[in-house]
Amino acid sequence: MAISNKKEILIVGAGLVGPILSLFLSKRNYSCTIIEGRNDMRLEKVPDGRSINLAISERGLYALNQVGIKESILKEAIPLKGRLIHNVNDKTFFQEYGQNKNEVIYSISRSKLNNFLLSSSEKTGKVKIFFNEKCLDADLIAGNVKHKNKLTGKISVTSSSHIIAADGSRSLIRKKMEGINGFNQNIEVLDHGYKELIIPPNSNGDFMLDPNMLHIWPRKKYMLIALPNYDRSFTCTLFLPMKGPLSFESLKSSEDFSNFIITFFPDLVPYLKDFNKQFFIKPTGNLYTIKCQPWNVKDQFLLLGDAAHTIAPFFGQGINAAFEDCTILDELLEKFDNQWEKVFSRFSQNRKADMDAISEMALENYFEMRNKTIDPKFLIKKEVEFYLEHNFPNQFIPRYSMVSFNRIPYSICQKRGKIQEKILDKLCSNIKSASEINLNIAKNLINANLDQI
Repeated sequence: MAISNKKEILIVGAGLVGPILSLFLSKRNYSCTIIEGRNDMRLEKVPDGRSINLAISERGLYALNQVGIKESILKEAIPLKGRLIHNVNDKTFFQEYGQNKNEVIYSISRSKLNNFLLSSSEKTGKVKIFFNEKCLDADLIAGNVKHKNKLTGKISVTSSSHIIAADGSRSLIRKKMEGINGFNQNIEVLDHGYKELIIPPNSNGDFMLDPNMLHIWPRKKYMLIALPNYDRSFTCTLFLPMKGPLSFESLKSSEDFSNFIITFFPDLVPYLKDFNKQFFIKPTGNLYTIKCQPWNVKDQFLLLGDAAHTIAPFFGQGINAAFEDCTILDELLEKFDNQWEKVFSRFSQNRKADMDAISEMALENYFEMRNKTIDPKFLIKKEVEFYLEHNFPNQFIPRYSMVSFNRIPYSICQKRGKIQEKILDKLCSNIKSASEINLNIAKNLINANLDQI
């Protein structure tokens, strides 16, 4: 297989990023060839352990809108208004994500989204997808990829002027780039792992929990969350240390796990029988972050999405950041009139700081979700955040809202978030509710510290 026409692009990976990228490129009259090591996911069941739903927010929705499929996707998405916190004492309380009605995130089936993107890209007539083509090697100088068909055993070499690696966190292309002078990579494996458990629909085929909320069971050193699925089940994800006194390693028997649920998640006891079966069948996933640079080799290769920046899932920004990559790449193609080397290098240089920022914020959000969401001081700060946003809407935006409901660069969200946290510390030091805030003092703090960013 050889691609000689410069209007034809090779994309490695037909997960979520490859197909949406091909939709952006087809709008610019490029033809795309996508090679994917797995079978056509439209023909098979989602494998166990693979996250079956995703949280889509503004950055991802914007990208979907740019390629004309946002409304079709939202028809099968479930809006989430905020967090429902489940305490050990069986009590719950609700935390809104934002104070505007449109400030919601959406739970969407990973497989449905992937399948829709694949079919949409093929419908353009400009995208060809080859499945069961396992990537074996890449020649970074000649500009080609060697791949093997897993069904026939045939080995092919596909060449292209521009090759974009959307092959995920275990990217072979990134592995090959490790040999380039000046290439730096940092892989951080987290102490915590995860396991997914399913709460099925009830006997009437309806949701067992409120479907318009992200359910969180924060337990300081670990947590469990639940997201609704379109089939009226819930995907529960248990985040727990891999090793230690209370960890995946320590839960060795059905009795261990039952005692764990009864003690720390009493309102989940009705689902315990099924959970017990799932816990010992389903795999335990590792969590890690990957940072690297540069992301490109001249105009020949570019890393995109998880291949360039793998982040922890605790801000729900993995897919949103990857889709935003495609938006930004498209904007650079427009700005630089399809000068690919300039586009690739600018993307690699400019996007790096933003992805480092969201990677760090994701880890901070994990601590917040499992530790702070039940802290009275934290809850007052959240109340004050909304109060300040209401009174100074163009100056003070809560960090979560900046990240999830805006397209403000992640690095700016991080900088402003740190300053706003200091402002909140000062304003909340001796109050019990937002009504006690002196708005003149708040205005002076905001004007003095935020206006320059």
